[in-house]
Amino acid sequence: MAALRDRFDALSDRERRLVTIGGVVAVVLLLVAIVMPIERGVSQSAERVTRKQADLGWIQQMAPALAVARQAPPTTSESLIVLIDRSAREAGLGQALTGSQPSGNGAMRTQFEKADFDRLMDWIAMLAQQYGVQAESATFEAGGTAGVVDAVVVLRHSG
Repeated sequence: MAALRDRFDALSDRERRLVTIGGVVAVVLLLVAIVMPIERGVSQSAERVTRKQADLGWIQQMAPALAVARQAPPTTSESLIVLIDRSAREAGLGQALTGSQPSGNGAMRTQFEKADFDRLMDWIAMLAQQYGVQAESATFEAGGTAGVVDAVVVLRHSG
């Protein structure tokens, strides 16, 4: 360290100023290149934690309502085949519904041709939420155009 100090003292005033300014610039660049990205990452992480905490609070608030809904699935007086036919037509799947037949143990094997995939998934979810009807199994094949499928879905009342 003493040799470095002797060497610095041996420089002219102009060279000392240049070395001092260069050192300050190097420290500033170091701060900008290393410390600032770290600080930005910490700030983004803190924002993510805040969002996750808000999500957790919402989930905890909704948990009791979901537990109650899960305990008592909705019921309908309609037979499963009537429910499938009516609800598929209401969901815009009437043209695609090609048949339903009993599959054993109260299940129904329902066939669709050239059905809109998203609409079909929404319909299956609606059956589960509103009527307690679960998809026991499903097979899908591409229907020729994007988003269109041929499908066989086995549905059963849960519980």
